[in-house]
Amino acid sequence: MLARVMTTRKDDGAPVSIFALTGSNANDGHLAAGRNGVKRLRTVRHPNILSFLYSTEAETFDGSTTKVTIYIVTEPVMPLSEKLKELGLKGNQRDEYYAWGLHRIAKAVSFLNNDCKLVHGNVCLASVVVTQTLDWKLHAFDVLSEFDGNNESSVGPMLQYDWLIGTQYKPMELLKSEWATIRKSPAWAIDSWGLGCLIYELFSCTKLSKTEELRNTASIPKSLLPDYQRLLSSTPARRLNSSKLLENGEYFQNKLLETIQFMEILNLKDSVEKDTFFRKLPNLTEQLPREIVLKKLLPLLASALEFGSAAAPALTALLKMGSWLSSEEFSVKVLPTIVKLFASNDRAIRVSLLQHVDQYGESLSSQIVDEQVYTHVATGFSDTSAFLRELTLKSMLVLAPKLSHRTISGSLLKYLSKLQVDEEPAIRTNTTILLGNIAGYLNEGTRKRVLINAFTVRALRDTFSPARGAGVMALSATSSYYDIVEIATKILPNIVVLTIDPDCDVRKKAFQAVDQFLQIVKQHHDKTSTGDTSTTSMGTSSIPGNAGLLGWAMSSLTLKGGKTSEQNLNAPAISSVTLASAVPDASSNHIVADSASIKPVHISSGADVADHPIPVSPASSDGWGELESGIHEGHDSDKDGWDDINPQEEPKPSPSLANIQAAQRRPVSQPKPQGTGLRGKTTLKMSKDDDEDLWGSLAVPAPRATSQPLNSRANKKVDDDDPWAAIAAPAPSSKPFNVKRSGALDDNDPWAAIAAPMPTSSARPSIGRGRGTKPAAPKLGAQRVNRTSSGM
Repeated sequence: MLARVMTTRKDDGAPVSIFALTGSNANDGHLAAGRNGVKRLRTVRHPNILSFLYSTEAETFDGSTTKVTIYIVTEPVMPLSEKLKELGLKGNQRDEYYAWGLHRIAKAVSFLNNDCKLVHGNVCLASVVVTQTLDWKLHAFDVLSEFDGNNESSVGPMLQYDWLIGTQYKPMELLKSEWATIRKSPAWAIDSWGLGCLIYELFSCTKLSKTEELRNTASIPKSLLPDYQRLLSSTPARRLNSSKLLENGEYFQNKLLETIQFMEILNLKDSVEKDTFFRKLPNLTEQLPREIVLKKLLPLLASALEFGSAAAPALTALLKMGSWLSSEEFSVKVLPTIVKLFASNDRAIRVSLLQHVDQYGESLSSQIVDEQVYTHVATGFSDTSAFLRELTLKSMLVLAPKLSHRTISGSLLKYLSKLQVDEEPAIRTNTTILLGNIAGYLNEGTRKRVLINAFTVRALRDTFSPARGAGVMALSATSSYYDIVEIATKILPNIVVLTIDPDCDVRKKAFQAVDQFLQIVKQHHDKTSTGDTSTTSMGTSSIPGNAGLLGWAMSSLTLKGGKTSEQNLNAPAISSVTLASAVPDASSNHIVADSASIKPVHISSGADVADHPIPVSPASSDGWGELESGIHEGHDSDKDGWDDINPQEEPKPSPSLANIQAAQRRPVSQPKPQGTGLRGKTTLKMSKDDDEDLWGSLAVPAPRATSQPLNSRANKKVDDDDPWAAIAAPAPSSKPFNVKRSGALDDNDPWAAIAAPMPTSSARPSIGRGRGTKPAAPKLGAQRVNRTSSGM
């Protein structure tokens, strides 16, 4: 008796099937046939024949009798009849699966008959098993024998164990034991008859009980009926060869069979065929049996991607199939392939991975992201393609929460600091948005060093208006991370300037932000007045009218010359996305994204800047571009990443603003201050700690009264304990905003430094000192010389 059990191997835990055949004594004929089957199964190898692993025999004693059992270990399989009931396929999907299975068995029978000159002898539904990938395989080789049709002297039975074959499955010549006729017949005659019996049992869903039932063809598909009748011809020589059955293009031509066959010979296809196939595959899988797609196509596709034979569009199909799996199955069948793909040098594969990171990112563990994935993803931050840099930036929204604090502060922030001065305005804008969204994952010390400096010094002074708007909204969304002193001295002064921004949208956002921060300050005032010293979180959730923010501001990049970045990579454009589902709640000191907060902005050129001037910040007297151009000398780009950054050009100011600036530049003679209230001279020393000085090299110092020019900061020194102070926005004070380079200050009149001089004939500007003035025409007669020059 033959029995089958499923188990696993001890050495590697792989699943296997064990077939057991027990005989009452050592001379039992079933045992002899079983040994023949073991020998044949071990030596005959074919993709459509059951894979043999190993076998053994064991003797057991039951009282006075001895029983012998043969064990055969094979790949894990299940009888076809049981698998069909489990699948429960109906209609067209059932017919396609049957066609695929029959195609496999016909190939196995053709291999035995035509290539090996062997006769299986017992082809029927019971001799077919199904693997875990739903492949049909032929087994039950107990009767298998060589075909000796050329040996005319042989008179004995050709099939030694033909008595094991059921009479309903025997053709007439075998039923009558006409061995001479059998030897004169083609080698495939007996097995072709068996194939006909298999087809009948398959479509009638019943086991064949007698030969006469084969004449009932009501359930046989019309496209298969002619071949079915030829397989069951009463004349052995006229029976259809199984190899000819495979040529039935009408029956075996269906989507499932063609898809699987294409995947199996993928290495033989050219790149155009692969690309066309994989672009159609996602829609095609919707029409195929779901169970077959997940158990057969998915492993084939994952293997093809892993070993490089599949094109980049195959990743879309893989992720679509993976979406039909449970989270546990997805982690086992799909994620290992995705993690390996991150190491690919194929740029198209990298683009596809980043475009779909939201579909699998949540399934990646923190350890895998931090140790295996991020290292490869980070190469995209410095890629020459702006499109790939943008995709890498956006992927951090999903991956950054899974990174360790060491990786964020030591690596990620360094890349973001460079991207915030990227040549592409869209990338600069989205970098600000990303910083706002991941602020909750930074530790407190890092937040204090990075956020205000990144948002005020860079974002609010960007020449691209959406970048300025993103900076305002990022400050509003991260308001819970700032104390009242920072709000009053660093944030509000920088935002108020934008209330006169040339861009209407920036002005609206600035007014909203001013209202929000003023309300926070007022709440602090009310608590202080009432003696309540308790501190509470002042996040965006407490501010009405500010529901949330920070969806991506850019939907895609457009490169110079009108060609999109996507076109260079042959990749589709990215649609605009919002981050509501990916960002924590504002009540827990995180940012809430809202699709209504930032609308996608489409830009026509990556080199475009705002058409209008940006108002001058009250915290700086020398301009953003001058600051950048005088601070990069003598530093290693590997240390701080600023050597390759060019200063952005200042737009030409409006006429009214130019008049004010011209008045500010006029030389004014001031007496030297009597006290020591001004900050003394300091020298700037750039921090060499990679983890602390990311934005520090573009710092805006607090106003200082000194005769040295502001752009000589490379020789000044700041406190080493606070490397971010170099770019921190100064607090408003009674000191003048625009300190003249050669003027002295009057403590009693802080505005005198920027005031226009009174008309007088007793003093005239030093020749060559003023930048916007001309020397006065000489007058006749004696003149009194003013000895109190600015250099004294």
